[in-house]
Amino acid sequence: MIAPLDDTYFMKKALQEAQIGMERGEVPIGAVIVVKNQIIARAHNLTETLNDVTAHAEMQAITAAANYLGGKYLIDCTLYVTLEPCQMCAGALFWSQISRIVYAARDEQRGCVALKTKLHPKTKMEGGLLEEEASELIKRFFIEKRNLN
Repeated sequence: MIAPLDDTYFMKKALQEAQIGMERGEVPIGAVIVVKNQIIARAHNLTETLNDVTAHAEMQAITAAANYLGGKYLIDCTLYVTLEPCQMCAGALFWSQISRIVYAARDEQRGCVALKTKLHPKTKMEGGLLEEEASELIKRFFIEKRNLN
């Protein structure tokens, strides 16, 4: 049976990206951007690989999606990301005018909700989808990292 192209399907794709990042030594956060049920961008954190604090999964996905669409605005697009966007990523998402953000796990300390970061007025955001899976991946990463040191 073919899986339906719903929010859960796309969040699982973001979780796959997070897993790829984890295997490469990155904090396991993954993102996909979708328009009309088609993934147009896939990304995971690259901050360690690129030695760049701005190389978050969302930032990589925004750039890839804009390149795919041939423009800077992500109207009618949905971002699926495994961790609530930080203030930096939320700012970039504001300027992209993305229509919708769906995140898995909350970031109680650095997330845009906790910091009350403004999104574009037309952007809708919802969280908690596959939260346990995303949280478990991040916890496992940091436990393994501590055990290596």
